[in-house]
Amino acid sequence: MKKYLLVILFSLSISVVFAQNGKAYQIFNKKGKKQSYKKMLKKLEKADVVFFGELHNNTIIHWLELQVTKDLAKKRNLVLGAEMLEADNQEALDKYLQNKIDKKALDTTARLWPNFKTDYKPLVDFAKKNNLKFIATNVPRRNAKIVFRKGFEGLEKLSETEKKWIAPLPIPYDKNLPGYVKMLEMMGGHGGDNLPKAQAIKDATMAYFIGKNLEKNKLFLHYNGSYHSNNFEGIVWYLKKKNPNLKILTITTVEQNQLKKLEEENKGIADFTIAVPDDMAKSY
Repeated sequence: MKKYLLVILFSLSISVVFAQNGKAYQIFNKKGKKQSYKKMLKKLEKADVVFFGELHNNTIIHWLELQVTKDLAKKRNLVLGAEMLEADNQEALDKYLQNKIDKKALDTTARLWPNFKTDYKPLVDFAKKNNLKFIATNVPRRNAKIVFRKGFEGLEKLSETEKKWIAPLPIPYDKNLPGYVKMLEMMGGHGGDNLPKAQAIKDATMAYFIGKNLEKNKLFLHYNGSYHSNNFEGIVWYLKKKNPNLKILTITTVEQNQLKKLEEENKGIADFTIAVPDDMAKSY
């Protein structure tokens, strides 16, 4: 019994020390000023579309995605959507949401990311429990590969069935958008001009399915890699091009070695930036 009490006291002391000296995350606004979770949430409630830009393997951010979803659901009717599910898997996803198939069947009929069970299933299950729509927004990866190999022209040869899972052709494209330019620079030119086009077909398709599933008086909450919505480009650019009057707010995630202030390079890339320690545990 004494040993058990010592373990409890030790655990509590560790928790207190962490609460006093450590921080799991810090939210900043667009100008780089610290922002409370409560204030961020209050502003998100007023949007038509919210993009939660994540780092795919960051455990605290996946937890925060779920908390933001739960809290927004208390204030607004939601439609959820994610990059991590591809449009041609919508039927299987719907069957899971409607309890017609179980997780094992979903796993065999849909292309799920390796970290789906730990990082995205909680979001899908929240939608299931609360009868919310969950939209698979991303382009089928096989079609993104076609663009990488052959450019947008390669999509013209797709069957009419396949074309249902991508944004309508022709795909608008601005090669001078800073995000696409930076992508080429980061890859040292590998992939040529088709590399950012393969990114653009993902952005355009996600924007298309978000727009297609917008509902009056409902907030569309979308989960995606931060690169797809940083600097209000990517999906945001395509969505605004189609519907410039939408009230869109973005969240991004960055890793820093300190959380006292937002580093200069991370300012202004989203409406809200969540900084997390660069030694945060990863899910893979």
